[in-house]
Amino acid sequence: MNTIDKRNRLGEEPFNFRVTKDNTVFLDYQGKQVKILKGKEAEKFLKRMKAAENAAEEQLVMAKITGNFKRGNERVTEE
Repeated sequence: MNTIDKRNRLGEEPFNFRVTKDNTVFLDYQGKQVKILKGKEAEKFLKRMKAAENAAEEQLVMAKITGNFKRGNERVTEE
């Protein structure tokens, strides 16, 4: 994991997800919705989340699903 997340961005746990009754998955990055998964894509995601052994692996799964989060130019919002 150290070679994948060199800047320890995933340690801050920026990703979160919600599941609706019809198994639609909403992925959030720093509280903002960035992706919606439905059908087989949502089922595959939920299986990968159940297989994750810890929070760091869950964060990595969500980062890979959302894509475009490995460039280092993500903005940090001040709240």
